[in-house]
Amino acid sequence: MAKLKLTMAVSHYDRHFPFFDGSVALDGVELNVLLVGQSEPLKHGVDRHERMLQTGEFDICELSLSSYLMARSRGMPFIAIPVFPRRLFSMSQMWVHAGAGIDSPKELIGCKVGLSTFQTTLSVLAKGDLQSEYGVDWRKIEWVVAKEETVPFKPQEGVKIRVVPPGRKIGSLLEQGEIDALFMPHPPKEVLRGSEKIRRLFSNARQEELNYFHKNGFFPIMHVVAFKDEVLKQDPRLALSVMEAFEKAKEVCRHYYDDPNWSRLAWGRHLFEEERSLLGDDPWPYGVKRNRANLERFMGYSLDQGLMEKKVAVEDLFTPATLDT
Repeated sequence: MAKLKLTMAVSHYDRHFPFFDGSVALDGVELNVLLVGQSEPLKHGVDRHERMLQTGEFDICELSLSSYLMARSRGMPFIAIPVFPRRLFSMSQMWVHAGAGIDSPKELIGCKVGLSTFQTTLSVLAKGDLQSEYGVDWRKIEWVVAKEETVPFKPQEGVKIRVVPPGRKIGSLLEQGEIDALFMPHPPKEVLRGSEKIRRLFSNARQEELNYFHKNGFFPIMHVVAFKDEVLKQDPRLALSVMEAFEKAKEVCRHYYDDPNWSRLAWGRHLFEEERSLLGDDPWPYGVKRNRANLERFMGYSLDQGLMEKKVAVEDLFTPATLDT
């Protein structure tokens, strides 16, 4: 019997290496795993989320949690499994112009703040965390986005959103002081080049994030793994098979760090051990039960920001076979 042929688009994280080197595979499936970036192009290009949600280019895709929730609330033909391959705290991703005189979250009120898009998962998390953790009304900030939205939506009345002028880059706007702050899933290129005109909002962002983890109990989800509906209609068993494959890949990845020189970081093993002591043995849990509080909080952010069209139960986000996980 011929194997089912499927494509899966993911990024190049260490927990995905086992799919590329063949140490993890799917029985009865010829899985073509594609390296597709989102912000930066990889082997098979860029704009992974848009290519999945707008054209259904892949059978399975690592997808923005925020855009997936928007798609799900609109009845678009995609369904996820509770696998979360990317997570970030927001506090380390909040950057300010060094000369703006901004030393606390509340000083962002009335400022111009850049985002990848308004609906980017990190953007939604950062806006929500500003309000929930620091009492900052995100509606009192003017938002400047780097590109058009993946899933179209109508902003709430009074919310100020504008797109970066043609030919301009959002990182350079921050470096030149044309915007006051920038929340992005990656450090601005200007920071990577060593610009002294940009610094983090929090002088000890790591401690802020550790406090957040201890208070809320989770490392915030950024991405899910989603299928086109038609794929699971063809073979519903794939949902659990793919989830199990991601679990195996995560376990293989964990053992990479048994070798103190697996990473190019001189103290990579020390950092691995330190993280485990601070965040527990697995801050990357898959499954519905251990991620419910995280998902419910994020959906509250999405609804408050006018992104989801309606409230959706956690159980409605994932294919039925995975709900007991």
